Amino acid sequence: MSGFEFAFTLFGLLLGLALTEGLSGLARAIKNRHISQIGWATTLLGLFVACDVVSFWMYGWSLRDKLQVSWPLMFGGFVVTGTYYVCAALVFPSDNEVDFEAHFDRIRGLVLGGAVFCNIALLALTISFVGLSPFGDIRTLVITWTLFPVAAFAMFAKDRRVIVGCLVWLIALYPLSLVWS
Repeated sequence: MSGFEFAFTLFGLLLGLALTEGLSGLARAIKNRHISQIGWATTLLGLFVACDVVSFWMYGWSLRDKLQVSWPLMFGGFVVTGTYYVCAALVFPSDNEVDFEAHFDRIRGLVLGGAVFCNIALLALTISFVGLSPFGDIRTLVITWTLFPVAAFAMFAKDRRVIVGCLVWLIALYPLSLVWS
């Protein structure tokens, strides 16, 4: 077993559980939609977290040859993947009789802040391995570097339309990264 396989046994498990937690929350919300409407903001936040978790998994794969098993890697990876799990678990309320919009207002800062934290950790790890040179082109400026200010803006904005617009932009970054190579 390689070091990458060993490390990603833990990380893959937590990332898979994060996706499962998010999908379980969505399924509960859909089953109980006669009690409370989900709303666009909550749905978009859940989709953003799912896309971010999958992209983290992909970055892990791209760094597989550079990862050396060590205590800092294992603990740091646990903190980041654990944060993703908590973020995914927070998106949908566990009690579907709760107002989804009020729940969204309470947790969006935590969820977006957690995702920003995870992306900063991933970016720091990537830069430590490959340096800053691959991060200076226009594609990377748009796809990687706009995530941080847009997510921060969504964390603190008061207008729901602005927040939804930010979430749409954040989600659009993932398919954009696929078609813009």
